[in-house]
Amino acid sequence: MLAIPELLAAVKGLKVGAILNPTSVTPDLRHLADVLHERKVLAALFGPEHGVRGDVQYLEEVAEARDPRTGVPAHSLYGKDFASLTPKDRHLRGLDALVFDVQDVGSRYYTYLATMGLAMKAAAKHKLRFIVLDRPNPIGGLAVEGGIVHPGFESFVGLWPVSARHGLTAGEYARFINESIGCDLHVVPLQGWRRDLYFPETRLPWVAPSPNMSTPDTALVYPGMCLLEGTNLSEGRGTTRPFELFGAPWLDPQRLADDLARERLQGVRFRPCSFTPTWDKHEGRRCQGVQIHVAYPRGVDALRLGVAAIVHARAQHPGKFRWRTEKYEFVDDKPAIDLLTGSAAFRAKADQGAPVASLCALWDAERDAFARDRQRFLLYA
Repeated sequence: MLAIPELLAAVKGLKVGAILNPTSVTPDLRHLADVLHERKVLAALFGPEHGVRGDVQYLEEVAEARDPRTGVPAHSLYGKDFASLTPKDRHLRGLDALVFDVQDVGSRYYTYLATMGLAMKAAAKHKLRFIVLDRPNPIGGLAVEGGIVHPGFESFVGLWPVSARHGLTAGEYARFINESIGCDLHVVPLQGWRRDLYFPETRLPWVAPSPNMSTPDTALVYPGMCLLEGTNLSEGRGTTRPFELFGAPWLDPQRLADDLARERLQGVRFRPCSFTPTWDKHEGRRCQGVQIHVAYPRGVDALRLGVAAIVHARAQHPGKFRWRTEKYEFVDDKPAIDLLTGSAAFRAKADQGAPVASLCALWDAERDAFARDRQRFLLYA
């Protein structure tokens, strides 16, 4: 399914910089940095959030270093501000091409494809070829959910007008955004992937793309449950099941599970539970909430799930619920929920007490328009 021989043919004789992370492995679990190094084409490594080898936790800065196995310079594409997110001019000198091979999870908020887009801009500036080794969208390529990013609401969790669950592979995403970037883009396509496939059906090994993306089920619920990052509800960071667990110290877990069950959300079930985060929100405090159990992946509407989680948790104690107000993803003048949803419309209507269906309907028109527009860039049936 992964076209490794085609990639190696495309980089033969070039000096390449490779944007990689722990998911950048061959089907037999060899890291692509080692493969490229053996072919004598690897000149530099670039680490997105969490680093090339994946040893950096959430929102920590990725340090400059040399890769311990290959000895090549490893440059950071993550830090404390937007200037840290783009390859620096001095790190690109002498290169012929940039290679991007990172497993995405199918959600706009996940920062790796934002890193890819910024690197594509740098490649265009320096007239470098940009090569994407395509990988499957682990939550399928058919469903499109949620709103796009409106002008003025761009951030690291949304730099282009893409739906929250976009249904694109990294290669297709690159084709979509390259219409405005204009780099020398070459996508090495997957062999045999279909849009209706979910990750377990690919028979590829699941390597956690980041410390809080433990399983394919985590990826499936993430496009909706990541919305909780815009609130004071715990999205389960600091537990063994982030985004599948959520809650807060003041909630009634049985009532929450019952309210969610009444929404008749397809593909998921809810179990009342308690958990104590070891870090992040409510660190060391006992939270009451639910665990989301995925029963049928193809039935899951992740955005509706996340909206329902917010609506029913907030309804229990409106006075204790808060939107997150501190700086989020390098933007300090807009609430985090607005950056995640792409505009202020969701927050405004939620503050009026709108039900789940009305909140989700806010995104119908722009979702449908994006779904139509993306058709021109699809590589797979």
